[in-house]
Amino acid sequence: MKIARITVYQLDMPLTEPYYLSGGRLKFEKLDSTFVRIDTDEGVSGWGEGCPWGHTYLPAHGPGIRAGIETLAAALIGLDPRSLDHVNRVMDVQLPGHPYVKSPIDMACWDILGKTSGLPLWQLLGGAEAAPVLVNSSISTGTPEEMLALINRAAEKGYTVHSAKVGGTDIGLDIDRIEAISEGLPKGHKVTFDVNRAWQPAVAVEVLNSVKARDWVEQPCETLDQCAHVAARVSNPIMLDECLHAFGDHLQAWKRGACEGVKVKPNRVGGLTKARQIRDFGVSVGWQMHIEDVGGSALADTAAIHLAASSPEANRLASWLCHYHLDVDPVPGQGARNHRGVAVPPALPGIGVTPEEGTLGAPVAVFGG
Repeated sequence: MKIARITVYQLDMPLTEPYYLSGGRLKFEKLDSTFVRIDTDEGVSGWGEGCPWGHTYLPAHGPGIRAGIETLAAALIGLDPRSLDHVNRVMDVQLPGHPYVKSPIDMACWDILGKTSGLPLWQLLGGAEAAPVLVNSSISTGTPEEMLALINRAAEKGYTVHSAKVGGTDIGLDIDRIEAISEGLPKGHKVTFDVNRAWQPAVAVEVLNSVKARDWVEQPCETLDQCAHVAARVSNPIMLDECLHAFGDHLQAWKRGACEGVKVKPNRVGGLTKARQIRDFGVSVGWQMHIEDVGGSALADTAAIHLAASSPEANRLASWLCHYHLDVDPVPGQGARNHRGVAVPPALPGIGVTPEEGTLGAPVAVFGG
């Protein structure tokens, strides 16, 4: 089996309402998503999606994915898509770095492997069953009252785990947000306070040693060095996200005792193949993990839910579903959806999601025959 053709689509996906993170420092109104269909010489096709969260959240942006695929395409045509490690090695040689470019290619290859083997991704990734995965809400930055109202709205939809965005320039307001949310959570609910790297180390230490809350705190500062400094000086468990890109970053985080958990996001680390390696490492060192993608439709969400469902429950926290923030759905009725606070991966071979090409529009690029 060989890759015969790579077709690329671009879709603007407006958010249902503006989204603020990092204390309101960053605002998002739409996402630029790239969909990839890989066709083989044996008639089997696979789908992937790469969708950065805008262009200010990570060193990634939508046009960069499409430019990178143009660079990689000639080297990929003729490869066996089921040889996932080989495909990834070729991509890394042809285009060092740029992991977000490679993720939709890798995802489509996993989809093909699943379809040709007749197995769903959760099973190929090591799972014993299509385990239900807790899903978490994502609470945009606002006043303490506004954020608690959003949490209560999410609770009505079955969410019991929440990610609350903090990290403003007003330290006192951040303290008020954290204390009010921690104390006002519905009974039995859990929250992570996501700073999105907004604090300086001294501010992080001051805030976290000023609050009574001992909930998870995610990515308090910009760099791994800064987060490790904070982790050694506070009692809250630390979750790392944006400062981790390659496997080596995760190894350094563990060596330095910089965190008790990590976010595993296929688009950030280069695809499901590398995300699985990081997941396995996290299990071996006892991390707890949120496994989800950076952004995207229910296609990207479902691929990540397959990986989450295949992970040991003791190491699995919750997964965020981006598609509930979108005003367009190119895969209606398909994939992993929120059912009263949990999502279950499809039992279909592969990812189990096929985009409607009419919604995607005309391809922006086609490579190969």
